[in-house]
Amino acid sequence: MAEFVAFEPQVEVLGQSMLSALAGMGEEATVYLAHYDLGDIQPEEWYRNQDWLDFFKAVSSKESNAMFDLVSIGMKIPENAMFPPQIDSISSALLSTDVAYHMNHRNGEIGHYTATVTGENSIDMVCKNPYPCLFDYGLIYGLVRRFRPENVRFVVQHDDDAPCRQKGADSCTYHISWG
Repeated sequence: MAEFVAFEPQVEVLGQSMLSALAGMGEEATVYLAHYDLGDIQPEEWYRNQDWLDFFKAVSSKESNAMFDLVSIGMKIPENAMFPPQIDSISSALLSTDVAYHMNHRNGEIGHYTATVTGENSIDMVCKNPYPCLFDYGLIYGLVRRFRPENVRFVVQHDDDAPCRQKGADSCTYHISWG
């Protein structure tokens, strides 16, 4: 498995979650989206996952701001994608990430987000999917920020000693703590 390659060609992604690109990058995203026939995303429509991944690959290849754009798009996912309604805490948000991921994708193998509680205020997240590592960092950061109690500090840290998709691995691991 590699970044930017759908696990199966028939996989689709819900437009509602794709609107995070516009929210994260602004009008600059429209040029990239249009190049992949994604210029008029409708929230209730389904789109080829590979086209969406091609968009991410193009953004990641930008000469400037690529890292910021990928993180920013990820941070907007919790504001745009469908999530289970019972989420009301950092723990429930992180433990429901895989459910939400599957609510926004369909038609085949899409990968997984596996959350493991490691302490009272800490969770490890293994992201095994075709999305860029920096996008997942932003997604996790945005999720924790959205569901944290006011004034609670948190840390999202990429595990540089674990396998990483940027280095050809199947997954990336993040350590999340708060309190």
